[in-house]
Amino acid sequence: MLNNPSRRAALAGLIAPPAAFALPRSAFALNTAEARALIDGLVAEINRVINSGMSEAKMFVAFENIFIKYSDVPIIARSALGIAARSATPSQMEAFTVAFRGYLSRKYGRRFREFIGGRLEVNEARAVKSFYEVKTTAYLKGEAPFDVTFLVSDKSGRDLFFNMYIEGVNMVASERTEIGAMLDQRRGNIDLLTQDLRKAG
Repeated sequence: MLNNPSRRAALAGLIAPPAAFALPRSAFALNTAEARALIDGLVAEINRVINSGMSEAKMFVAFENIFIKYSDVPIIARSALGIAARSATPSQMEAFTVAFRGYLSRKYGRRFREFIGGRLEVNEARAVKSFYEVKTTAYLKGEAPFDVTFLVSDKSGRDLFFNMYIEGVNMVASERTEIGAMLDQRRGNIDLLTQDLRKAG
């Protein structure tokens, strides 16, 4: 077991919403090799950034770019916002999505500095209902290896991951709970939440 929860949570910074948000599709074009290839690319970029020696500010930018490239950002943001997303206008959702993306990049980018010298390795991929599951292992200095599982779909028209589980724990669900609490503190004001997210993390 990993003894440092903050390190485990750090990996969840680039992840998307719970599997329940992946809706069934009548035609599923994505295949196992493509799902694995996506995560192979993601893992390679994560490993490059955490071992690059770049400054914290540059690391934030790098992880935000990774987040944009490999994850289904609109679905992530909508899931994080929860029920409130139903009443949000398109412009509100667009602004929230950008702010949330930056918030995650800063929040988890700081924690990723603890991963210097570590790595992720892709192990296997398999079909699960309407999406694919890609299993990886995280190796950190001074810590026991632990499992990280990405869920991949092409539901948005591109091959992207929409969730990640670390040792069976859905980390995005925890993030959604936190965003919900932040929204409650702002009495349901999405615009205020978005404004605060631009500075948070």
